[in-house]
Amino acid sequence: MDWRFALKIGTFLVATAALSLLGVNLMPDETDIRRPVPHVVSVSDPAFLRTMHSVFDGNIAGGHAIQTLVNGEEIFPPMLEAIEAAETSINFETYIYWSGEIALRFANALAAKSREGVAVRVLVDAVGSLPFDEDIISIMTDAGVVFERFRPVRWYTLDRVNYRTHRKLLIVDGRIGFTGGVGIGDEWLGDARNPAEWRDNHYSVEGPVVADMQGAFADNWLEATGEVLQGDVFYPELEPAGELLAQHVKSSPNGGAKSMHQMLLMAMAGATEHIRIAMAYFVPDDVSIAQLVEARERGVEVDIIVPSALTDVPIVRHGSRHFWGELLEAGVRIHEYQPTMYHPKVLIIDRFWSTIGSTNLDERSFRLNDESNLNVYDETFAQTQIDVFDADLALSDEVTLEEWQNRGIWEKTKDWAASWFRTQL
Repeated sequence: MDWRFALKIGTFLVATAALSLLGVNLMPDETDIRRPVPHVVSVSDPAFLRTMHSVFDGNIAGGHAIQTLVNGEEIFPPMLEAIEAAETSINFETYIYWSGEIALRFANALAAKSREGVAVRVLVDAVGSLPFDEDIISIMTDAGVVFERFRPVRWYTLDRVNYRTHRKLLIVDGRIGFTGGVGIGDEWLGDARNPAEWRDNHYSVEGPVVADMQGAFADNWLEATGEVLQGDVFYPELEPAGELLAQHVKSSPNGGAKSMHQMLLMAMAGATEHIRIAMAYFVPDDVSIAQLVEARERGVEVDIIVPSALTDVPIVRHGSRHFWGELLEAGVRIHEYQPTMYHPKVLIIDRFWSTIGSTNLDERSFRLNDESNLNVYDETFAQTQIDVFDADLALSDEVTLEEWQNRGIWEKTKDWAASWFRTQL
């Protein structure tokens, strides 16, 4: 065989294999739910609680205390204080761990506890934490911290390179947990006073559900290291810490990623008064759009807060805007947060049910990422989330249907082009 012909054949085969791998990554499985969930019970009905308990793996239990932390000034101090008070174990999983001041503070705090004999494990997503200073990693590993990257990119893992962990979990001594939207980066420092200080929510959690948060970390840790976490060090007996009813829901592409999609749709179907969505990345699939439109047809008010042009990922904003027409025509109110990048991930239904955690309302969270959320069944907690939402609403500009229709041809073109990447945004 002529070597040039063989080279062409080889090049063709390599290109075909590369395109096949790309297709595997860019064409995630379809979700099970292909039409809106009908309204049968409201979120305040005990039957809704029983349904959610039965449908999803997470047990609904009482005895929880959950503190809402707003922006870096409130978020980072209690996380660092919990680390400094650790006695037996620290398990930390995050999508973003970048370089900078706060990254160094966390590294030093984790290293100090490891030197004291506390078992410290840190798991970061290999893609989300790409701009990571090796010197910061060395601070931890030199002190005995067990540091791992989740799904590092290798030639033999290209078939799953698009499947990431987006979970944000810190569990200390198996007794106190933290979750929400925050990453470890200087962008989250401050109090959202200017574009350099991002706006976000995070939550400290005590009570039985912390064991389920630990279990979510343990799942990813097992995949990354092969180590099974067990015993009282990780799963101590947990006494009631408060009055809140809470449920942990986790999802992953290889273990029921559809559950987060179904859970959010069922919650929206249970609305009777008001759906409030605070979302860093809002690129709803067709079923989610239809679910919100159906809610409006039943007379439910819908308000959504999303980032403005100060977003950190402009293609997501463009892809999102392409799909706003049907929502705006139905009377859904969409608001763009003005002061800085808007990064919360919160859904509040009526004045009773809230979900908080890492999940965005987009197809990446539904079909590609490992995610972790807490559902809270409590009117007082929901009112706290509404108060924070309303404060954000006061700093946001509503986008009218006329404004959306009259945006320039170049903006419409960019929105249309970005919409083709919907499953990746």
